[in-house]
Amino acid sequence: MWQKLSLRGRINLLLALGLTLGLAINIARLVVEAAPRVRAEDQSVIRLAREFVETIVPGLNEAPDPDARLNQIVRDLSRLRHVSITRQGDTSAGERSGNGDDQRSPPAWFIALVHPETTAVSVPITIHGKPQSLVITSHPNDEMAEIWDGIITQLAVSSALAIALFLVTMMVVGRALAPLQALSQTMANIEAGQYGSRVEPGGAPELAALCAKLNHLAGVLGEAIEDKRRLAERTVSLQDLERKEIARELHDEFGPYLFTLRAHAGALMRLSEDGRSVAADALRKHGTAIMEQINALQQFNRRILEKLRPVGLAELGLREALGVLLRLWRESRPDVTIDANIACAPEATGEVTDLTVYRIVQEALTNAFRHADATSVSVTVEQATGMHGNRGCALVRVSDNGRGLAPDHKHGFGLIGMRERILALGGTLNVVSGHGGVTVEAVVPHGSHH
Repeated sequence: MWQKLSLRGRINLLLALGLTLGLAINIARLVVEAAPRVRAEDQSVIRLAREFVETIVPGLNEAPDPDARLNQIVRDLSRLRHVSITRQGDTSAGERSGNGDDQRSPPAWFIALVHPETTAVSVPITIHGKPQSLVITSHPNDEMAEIWDGIITQLAVSSALAIALFLVTMMVVGRALAPLQALSQTMANIEAGQYGSRVEPGGAPELAALCAKLNHLAGVLGEAIEDKRRLAERTVSLQDLERKEIARELHDEFGPYLFTLRAHAGALMRLSEDGRSVAADALRKHGTAIMEQINALQQFNRRILEKLRPVGLAELGLREALGVLLRLWRESRPDVTIDANIACAPEATGEVTDLTVYRIVQEALTNAFRHADATSVSVTVEQATGMHGNRGCALVRVSDNGRGLAPDHKHGFGLIGMRERILALGGTLNVVSGHGGVTVEAVVPHGSHH
């Protein structure tokens, strides 16, 4: 049952139990203190009555009628509240139970608990030499009724105060825990995909801080989902763009080469069908043209394959593939100094990471040679550990001394594609531009080997 109660229900139940226990302890204390109080009252009234009797008895012998005087004194004393005095053997007067009315009489269990037995004391007296005795009997009913009324009054007042305190505490606790309902609803909205949902901070400082953290989490989660959506959209867009570029190159270059080969092959077939002797120069001419077209097709094929996947990366490894790439750039741009520090161990990163590192260096070099007018380029690739938990990572840095990027420069599809690829792997890519050129820095976590 306790596990099924809400936090508010648990607090209210504990509060109610605490108030009830406190009230019960207070009432029990009053009941326990009632018995000594009644006994003390009994002893007091009996002592006073005995002293009074001992005081008036000597004067009875001087009265004309001592018996009548004694009876008159007994009748007068019967009007006392807490005590009665009767002559020995007078049973009619001993029936008095006190002067309190029945409405104020406490319950029988309370009387039995506080004062179960009646206290009576016999006082011997002598009138004209005749021994007699007076019986002094205590009647604490009035005292017990007063105690009982006090208990009832305190019970009523304490109950009223406890109920008022309980209601006030319930209201305060309810207001303090009100943000929990809003938190639950906001989390349900976030789970349903409503990442713009926010909860108004309120209640205790701890709950207000929790509300603020949930709002921040919702904002970060919404941004992450939006970035994921943009990444998927950009990936599809880049794939379509690559397909269009490959289709265009196949149409613009591959097609004419095939047409030319077909033309030369047709010419050779016609020469072979001609009955006349075929001149060696004509055969050599068409053969040379076919070889040139085949060489051009091979170069075009390598260029297309390079775009789809770097040639030799899987066979040679990342270090050798980057060495080939840098050597080709040095041969094509001998006027630019290229410094390289490739410190990656063979088979240390993984195929996906190797390809990503290769593409970063390739794209950064392409941009540096095409747009920066640089005279010096530095390429660094090294390994590091501890930056992504237990996974190692590759640190890539390509810097040039060109003119840098314009303030309103927008990254092209190459860098955008690289950034999204690196983010998908859990890494980072930063492009820093200044008066000293552009620096492309990337952290690429190691992937798996395929």
